[in-house]
Amino acid sequence: MSQHQPETSKVSPPHERKGYRDLRLDACRGLALWFIFVNHIPDNPLVWLTLRNYGFSDTSEVFVFVSGYTCMLAYGGALGEQGWLTIVTRALRRGLEIYCAFLLLLVAYFALIWLTGGGERFVDETNTGWFFKNPGEAIFRAILLQYAPVNTDILPTFVLLHLAFPALLWLLLRIPAVTLVASLLLYLMVQLRSWHVPAWPSGELYFNPFAFQLLFVFGAWYAGGGASLIRPLVASRAMLIAAILYLVFSLIVALSWQFHILNILIPDGVVNLIYPIYKSHLAPVRLLHFLALAVVVSRLTPPDLHGPVRPYAIAMIRCGENSLSMYCFGVLLSFIGMVIMTDVSGSLTVQAAVSVIGIAIMVLAATLATWEARLDRRGPKLF
Repeated sequence: MSQHQPETSKVSPPHERKGYRDLRLDACRGLALWFIFVNHIPDNPLVWLTLRNYGFSDTSEVFVFVSGYTCMLAYGGALGEQGWLTIVTRALRRGLEIYCAFLLLLVAYFALIWLTGGGERFVDETNTGWFFKNPGEAIFRAILLQYAPVNTDILPTFVLLHLAFPALLWLLLRIPAVTLVASLLLYLMVQLRSWHVPAWPSGELYFNPFAFQLLFVFGAWYAGGGASLIRPLVASRAMLIAAILYLVFSLIVALSWQFHILNILIPDGVVNLIYPIYKSHLAPVRLLHFLALAVVVSRLTPPDLHGPVRPYAIAMIRCGENSLSMYCFGVLLSFIGMVIMTDVSGSLTVQAAVSVIGIAIMVLAATLATWEARLDRRGPKLF
């Protein structure tokens, strides 16, 4: 097969020059990791500093979209130079890395829960009771991506999406519009027929791959040339106004879950239309909220970062550069934070300290990981 594909011109916009890395994506993922860490600590009042209480969607949608976007940049942009065999190998290897990270995270998670509670405490909060009752089958089901404790459940979906990316890339390069429509139809079948991937011991994978694939595919399509097609629509004043109005509507509804007096602002007809809002199935109102947020953010942020980068932005970028390891690390830190707040104190001071120190540890670990990776590339690769 030829090493130079004519279709790859679709995924090589000017900013995809060799050596370029969009720092906005890393910063976005880094901030999302901080929010996820804070959200994973139960009863943490600092969640009011994250997106969760201010709209229908949260950082999960951001992560999946950015993942699809960066996959297209990383693999589609290098296809002409590296060829299909190398790109498929790289994509499948990344899926395998996420799979291995998921299994290693479970080992560390189970060990940490046993050390802090002997396999009896915190098992309900973490959905690990099944493991301590039947470890053999739990491990077997985890290997099959059918069992995932609390806060690890997005990783099986990411494994499936990344393993499917070579086929998705092939389709997007040849029939992008048809591929996007097919993705939308699969999403609609989730909404209409509740298509899902079974989980163990019952139910389904919390982050339904058949639903969240739409964000992944849309992110890849957008990076592969779709941005230029919808740019006039996104840049229009009418779209910006519509997005802002929808965000305000979402804000009122989300705040009404905490402040019930706001329910008087929401007509019964609207309530019947939007509920139930299932996160696992990526309810349409969540999808629309993410798209509205993306429109507003894209209008407010510059296309590139210029000048000196502020320290807090560097901290976010470092975490975003190491998103997989920092996500796994954050899961363990959030559990430790929950233990501290349960056994030591649940005061606001302790809650704030746990959140701030946890984020600081993540930044330090990410900085060391980036430093080590840069040094590692200088030496010969033995394997």
